[in-house]
Amino acid sequence: MPLIVDAATESSCCAPRITSALSDEDAEHLAKVFKALGDATRVKLLSLIAAGEGGEACICDLTEPVGLSQGTVSHHMKLLTDAGLVTRQQRGKWAHFSVADGALESAAAALRVE
Repeated sequence: MPLIVDAATESSCCAPRITSALSDEDAEHLAKVFKALGDATRVKLLSLIAAGEGGEACICDLTEPVGLSQGTVSHHMKLLTDAGLVTRQQRGKWAHFSVADGALESAAAALRVE
């Protein structure tokens, strides 16, 4: 038996619904953000920083909770910094990190349908 397709259903089904999309540059940036968030250790580090006193944390306080060496935590923090999720401030020999203002809200909003 041949398949009968209603023309009205077919046209509404296949009508373009996308009214706007991210630019290539915005998509690249957002992919970097989500790639950084695609690792459980980095998500935990971000959570620890956000929960820290004043919304910041010293790298010296981040190694024990994640059970990794300072060098490995520094690598994870560089990826979070490069993605724009945290800011870094050097104080003496220690780096202190804060969650970047609006970074998480911006990432979520980029995918929200309006």
